[in-house]
Amino acid sequence: MANQFYWQLPTSGDARYGNATKQRRGEASDPHYPVFGNGITDPRRNAFSYFDYIHQVTKAADLAGFQGVFIPDNPDGEEPWIVAGYVGRSTQRLKLLTQFDASRGSAVYAAKNAVSFQRYTGGRFAWHITEGSSDEHTRKQLGDFVPKADILARIDEFITVAKGVLTTFPFNFVGRFFEVQDGGFQGPLSDREVPSIYLGGNSAEQLELSAKHADVHVLDAASHEAIAQQIAAYHKLAQGRAVAFSLRIDVLARETREEALEDATRFLTQTGATIPADDSALLWPGFAEQHTGAKASLIGSYDEVAAALAAYAHVGVTQFVLAAVPHFEEAYRVGTHVLPLVRQLTNPAHKQAA
Repeated sequence: MANQFYWQLPTSGDARYGNATKQRRGEASDPHYPVFGNGITDPRRNAFSYFDYIHQVTKAADLAGFQGVFIPDNPDGEEPWIVAGYVGRSTQRLKLLTQFDASRGSAVYAAKNAVSFQRYTGGRFAWHITEGSSDEHTRKQLGDFVPKADILARIDEFITVAKGVLTTFPFNFVGRFFEVQDGGFQGPLSDREVPSIYLGGNSAEQLELSAKHADVHVLDAASHEAIAQQIAAYHKLAQGRAVAFSLRIDVLARETREEALEDATRFLTQTGATIPADDSALLWPGFAEQHTGAKASLIGSYDEVAAALAAYAHVGVTQFVLAAVPHFEEAYRVGTHVLPLVRQLTNPAHKQAA
């Protein structure tokens, strides 16, 4: 199966090389967004909102050859389901991988939302269900008072109920967190495709939940050896159940490695982050994590980054969630210069010729 590539949308603001200030792209974090700086303004003013910018990034990903967009959930960012609905009309092709946590309300209501998404997007909606914030205070601010120890059990019930009402009538369920009596959708809402379910995590409990429910298991950026080990361990746990693997990783790719290192150093200087003493490694932990959420970034030439992504594919990764700042320009850059190389390196005909 050919690899699939998703481009992340900046739901909580973007950043730039050349200027570390976040308030630049529709001004997600500043109500006075037309003002760019001393003597510089946006002539579009209020006619161009941050949602217009997200629309631009979506179109860039589409034109650059990505198969989908990843819409991340951030307590301080835009609501992912609203963004999915907004950009769903921007493209007739891209898959909408939408992240959220199961504290958002009724699993039945979530399933009904999914039905509508599937109907008007032609089955392009997918769920990336997370545990929400690891900070208990933040979760309480969002109205979630379920103890942390019960979150995975709630996700288990959430998925069970959502699948049930989407595929069965009548559906009955009594659990700790959800209860349904004679539920299930009828008429045009019945027998609709269940969204592909993405789950992640490395703990024994997280892996057990994923092995039970996930269509795709999401891996955080790590070395090739670590990813290979995680995939092998997961296969043993899944006991033959078919699950694909997605890798969430950032990229900073340039014509040469020297150019990539120059831009990486500039970005870290502007953001006040620590510049590594040894920049010889291709994988930089935490590079743009505060902007994208990815645990690490590949930094190097187009050839180096493409080879590294291809190596992940060779150990079992079939989907990649990529990001870079600024998201708009980098979507074109990665789609134009990196993705064709990865596809060439992972094409069976190419491997036989080599």
